[in-house]
Amino acid sequence: MTTPRSSTLEARVNAGLDAFRSDGVYKTLNHISSPQDARVIMEGRGEVIILSSNNYLGLSNHPEVVAAGKRGLDEFGAGTASVRFICGTFTVHRELELACARLVGTEAALTFVSCWNANEALPATVLTDRDIILSDQLNHASIIDGLRLAKSITKCQTGVFRHGDYADLDAKLDAAGDREVKLVVSDGVFSMEGSIVDLPALLEVCRRHDAILWLDDSHATGVLGSGGRGTAEHFGLIGEVDLITSTLGKALGGAAGGFVAGSAAVCDFLTQRARPQLFTNALPATVAASAMAAIEVLEREPERVATLRDNARWFRGRLQDLGFRPLPGDTPIVPVILGETAAAIRMSELLLEEGVFVTGFGFPVVPQGEARVRCQLSAAHSRQDLEEALAAFERVGQALHLT
Repeated sequence: MTTPRSSTLEARVNAGLDAFRSDGVYKTLNHISSPQDARVIMEGRGEVIILSSNNYLGLSNHPEVVAAGKRGLDEFGAGTASVRFICGTFTVHRELELACARLVGTEAALTFVSCWNANEALPATVLTDRDIILSDQLNHASIIDGLRLAKSITKCQTGVFRHGDYADLDAKLDAAGDREVKLVVSDGVFSMEGSIVDLPALLEVCRRHDAILWLDDSHATGVLGSGGRGTAEHFGLIGEVDLITSTLGKALGGAAGGFVAGSAAVCDFLTQRARPQLFTNALPATVAASAMAAIEVLEREPERVATLRDNARWFRGRLQDLGFRPLPGDTPIVPVILGETAAAIRMSELLLEEGVFVTGFGFPVVPQGEARVRCQLSAAHSRQDLEEALAAFERVGQALHLT
């Protein structure tokens, strides 16, 4: 074992770690020794109910998804061992991209090793210094970093409009009338609130200004719409969103990967020029195969989406009955507002002691005074799982004088 040399860097990071601990924001990794599911085995704690996973459809450990991953490994090996245009691309990648495009209702799709990579690749590749991109104030960090990268590389203009304020967006688009391409980006489902974008209103503003709409549907794919096809299906607008990015690491198997979906020309241009595509190995074949199987299960069993929605609605209502203040909504993201960061962190710690794993978030992740524990429901949760979790919430709420 190498002993770290004393240096300015070591002193700086150790001081930073000490500050994280004293501020109550230090993150501890909890190690799980079983597949992701409604209940898992956590080292040092035994069986724990999971209310903090994006395994929305319960497909992470689905037998068909696991078997497909094994077949992918057997058929193609561990990976491409280089980038796709240099060494060749596996046929399973092409099949997965066709499945992704079919699911979200676009002409084509291109996969990346993560949706973070997809969100970095898209604006930095297609925009120029003659263009502008405007982002909702509450968009995911990957979109924020994607805009920063695009501005640095392409010198495009960037801007932010107030969350859900389409009058503000309208004014900013009006002021950008000289821009050649106007690109607007929003989450479909905002991950910290569980709220859904007003897609009809957003589309109306974009169409009025001939702006291109890009939607990150990571928390909507497999979740919204009767068939789990995302935000566009939820509003009856399949085919109306110009560009969609989403993940394979949440509802669609939960392993890894993401994609850009749009026109065949855009996806081809990304293949030619997107640096995260050109200089990174393709998805491991086992991940591509398992994600494709997850899409096939979703298409065959849309009732999983209905079960997920029923679980979320029932759980949110029961929390209210217990005296908590979950944010209203129609998604499986159920944030319980507690106020101060210390209260959220303490509640998550006590819930884990009660056998329920749910994460607390405070400032600066969420606004000051709006700290919360964020519950995330799954179609895999039984009513017994949720009853036991609610009983733990009741005990902890009483202990902390929250209810």
